[in-house]
Amino acid sequence: MLHIVACIKQVPDTKIIKMNPKTNTMDRSSAPAILNPYDAHAVEEAVRLKNRYGGTVSVLTMGPPPAVKAIKKCIEIGADEGYMISDRAFAGADTLATSYALTKAINKIATILPVDLIICGKMTIDGDTGQVGPGIARRLDIPPLTSVKKVAEINKERGYVIVHRKLEDGYEVIQSTLPCLFSVEKEINEVPYSTMPNMIKAAYYQPHIWSVNDLEDVDRTQLGLKGSPTIVSSVWAPQKPQGGSKLEGAANEQVAQLLGILMEKKELFQARGDIQ
Repeated sequence: MLHIVACIKQVPDTKIIKMNPKTNTMDRSSAPAILNPYDAHAVEEAVRLKNRYGGTVSVLTMGPPPAVKAIKKCIEIGADEGYMISDRAFAGADTLATSYALTKAINKIATILPVDLIICGKMTIDGDTGQVGPGIARRLDIPPLTSVKKVAEINKERGYVIVHRKLEDGYEVIQSTLPCLFSVEKEINEVPYSTMPNMIKAAYYQPHIWSVNDLEDVDRTQLGLKGSPTIVSSVWAPQKPQGGSKLEGAANEQVAQLLGILMEKKELFQARGDIQ
């Protein structure tokens, strides 16, 4: 029986979010909060592994009280338990401080039920760093397996797991000891629509919520802003592309227009000495 912990995050929907033109920062109020898409695949894979090998799936997040909605979404997917650490002491955390806080929470979860496997999404869509998962693994001193696209086998009795890791030109097969941590690609599975029983369970589910005082052996200097060495010197929105030409007419006419534009560019580059 496996105990799998999936680390998740509630994020703003980046397809809708806008930038504040005065501060050049994300206007998080302009977009609804959603479960990070990569994390949804992590939870789905955890549930599939539970169904395949037996066990329990717990989800863990760090965030403000509204992040409970993300946990409920995971219960809809099929998770069994949800844990959230929420405290002003965690505010402003970068990936280093976040991995520290989540590690302390995982240690507490492990006192309730020993943890065999941790699964994270490849990255969050609001940060795109992919650093938190490996950071947790480093702090727990367990192997981090990144870019996992398939879980081929888990053998808890013999203490190993075999996975396929995505590469630019294919994939590699890796065997690792348990416990370990996965960060998974979206292509590892498809997240189906939630079943009615899971939706009803999620509607009434109340997660375990811990403050910093509920965690053990915490060094507060490693939390929140105090524990975050990352410095953002400036942020700006990318400029919209300018210029360009619109090709009109029949296909042969558009081809002629395109050739004319390319010849003009070639002559310009030759005059500048960029090409011979």
